[in-house]
Amino acid sequence: MPRERAAQRALLSLNNVEVIYNDVILVLKGLSLQVHEGEIVALLGSNGAGKSTTLKAISGLLKPENGAVTDGTIVFDNLLIQRRDAPQIVRDGIFQVMEGRRIFEHLSVEENLRAGAYTVREATQVRDRIDLVFSYFPRLFERRHQVAGFLSGGEQQMLAIGRALMANPRVILLDEPSLGLAPLLVREIFDIIKRINEEQGTTILLVEQNASIALSIAHFAYIMENGRIVLDGTPDDLRSNADVREFYLGLTEVGRRKSYRDVKHYRRRKRWLS
Repeated sequence: MPRERAAQRALLSLNNVEVIYNDVILVLKGLSLQVHEGEIVALLGSNGAGKSTTLKAISGLLKPENGAVTDGTIVFDNLLIQRRDAPQIVRDGIFQVMEGRRIFEHLSVEENLRAGAYTVREATQVRDRIDLVFSYFPRLFERRHQVAGFLSGGEQQMLAIGRALMANPRVILLDEPSLGLAPLLVREIFDIIKRINEEQGTTILLVEQNASIALSIAHFAYIMENGRIVLDGTPDDLRSNADVREFYLGLTEVGRRKSYRDVKHYRRRKRWLS
């Protein structure tokens, strides 16, 4: 991490965090990262690296999966949160958008949004938040009375992000928002994520396997391997790294996109930990 960034006070920081599932399986192995207020921070890595576990450690959603933070600290705005439960953490100002949308399929679009506003006390504020969501996602306004289970995958992702906005969070944790979506729709959703960050000042920690599009909107990024951070830097720093270009952006040193067979059978070099 650059020295000047490390010297700044982070809004959210994980410090040498270990997570164990079922009292046996060690998934996070001394993981540390920082998210500064107003940033979009991307957390990149292959399947099984521990990215989703990192988000659940922050949001308090490990417990239902028999997971626990067994060492290290998670600090949000000077508050230790690693022992707090998920509803408390939402009230603190952190909201996770789960992988796979996880909307209430039998409720309408507007009912889903109202469910996300359970921390908002005033009815007028709830209405204002709904109007804000519809300003970012006009398609949800058109389908506001429709049962959410009949929305397309992209519309369900919009609804999941909109439901997070209803809680007026300071930090949104986004887990694989591009999953299963067509490229044009992915671009649309990422453009809206960037707008929310810029216009609302919402801090975003983004877990994503599509490294190219994640780096296109991020201010800073971390790369995880096997439960640890192995590389970090600005998007420009990471794009210029030969290993990132090859293993995450699918490009060789001369810019030729690698074939699926090449990527599938690569033997990862040990430069990550040097």
